[in-house]
Amino acid sequence: MDDGGRRHIGTAERRHRLALRQRLAGAARAGSPEEVAGSLVALHGTDPAAVHLAVGARLADAAKTVGETERALYEDGTLVRMHGMRHTVFVFPTGLTAVVHASTGRTVAARERARLLKNMAAAGAPDAAWLAEVEESALAALARRGQATAAELARDEPRLKEQYVYAAGKSYEGVHTVSTQLLRVLGVEGKVVRGRPLGSWTSSQFRWAPAPEHPELDPGEAQAELMRGWLTACGPATEDDLKWWTGWRVTEVRRALTAIGAEAVSLDEGTGYVVSGDTGPVAGPAEPWAALLPALDPTAMGWQQRDWYLAPGLRPMLFDRSGNVGPTVWWNGRVVGGWAQRADGGIVWRILDDDGIGRDAESAIAAEAERLASWVGTARITPRFRTPLERELSA
Repeated sequence: MDDGGRRHIGTAERRHRLALRQRLAGAARAGSPEEVAGSLVALHGTDPAAVHLAVGARLADAAKTVGETERALYEDGTLVRMHGMRHTVFVFPTGLTAVVHASTGRTVAARERARLLKNMAAAGAPDAAWLAEVEESALAALARRGQATAAELARDEPRLKEQYVYAAGKSYEGVHTVSTQLLRVLGVEGKVVRGRPLGSWTSSQFRWAPAPEHPELDPGEAQAELMRGWLTACGPATEDDLKWWTGWRVTEVRRALTAIGAEAVSLDEGTGYVVSGDTGPVAGPAEPWAALLPALDPTAMGWQQRDWYLAPGLRPMLFDRSGNVGPTVWWNGRVVGGWAQRADGGIVWRILDDDGIGRDAESAIAAEAERLASWVGTARITPRFRTPLERELSA
């Protein structure tokens, strides 16, 4: 206990929780992509390949990764790729669509639409009434097609091809196309989602699809539900962690914590929070474990304060300048290095933190590299946000 009577949860126990709740230890691996996404709440979806890689690292049968993830996303629709927290694209269980939209999307959506209209007006482009007509026509065309690229929609609604100059006279002046900007706003508004890619599962080109129908929820209730789900998967977490992950104001974070009856605990970083009833000790996995996680993995990116699982000295090699994590190698709940795929398809890795790394660890990491290579097959993976170590290893 700390001086305030709160239970202290140390680094070792936080790593135990991570291993089990993030589906990384061998015995905790999942049977389906839906189980993976449900356990983690959200998978980073900015880089399409990272979604499959995050699922594959957590499936008991990794050979099913591509087929099962494609099924869940594009056939059964049990997972959906859409804008969420911090104006970032994630993959969520489809049942969370309403929660994500009400808890995080509405505020961002209003701001993004206002910005689009302001930029168009400054460029002398058509007004809001014109844009509303184009939007209605584009959404109708998308509903008829089921899924479509921006170019396909522009054939149905030619006004989507309209262009305007953004930031005229500034050093960052550019030409924007209405289709690109409008579809982006519609995505944040929860009206459209990312559909099937044009190529393989590694392709960054995608189709748009109508968003799943969902009820309009009260924002406060939605924030409480999202908070409960995330703390169940990732607690304990500090207020700074929660504010960073959600993108909410601190007042919203505190209101959601109160709404769910979150309990305070002591961490090395200060005060942390867990869901009600989750303050008790958690035993670690029965066996040691290793994992190779992709760039932007939700575990590596899950907390703002990461020293308890990622030594600060490793960050320059494993993160890009914008704070995006690259592919990481894990051993027993901490990041110990990184990995990459060479042009010939080989999976290569390097240990950057060899504290406690012996032959058993190296053998387990090598086995995970073989496991990854076995299901990736002939696909070639290049992270969207490249990091120093990934570039070096892949070369």
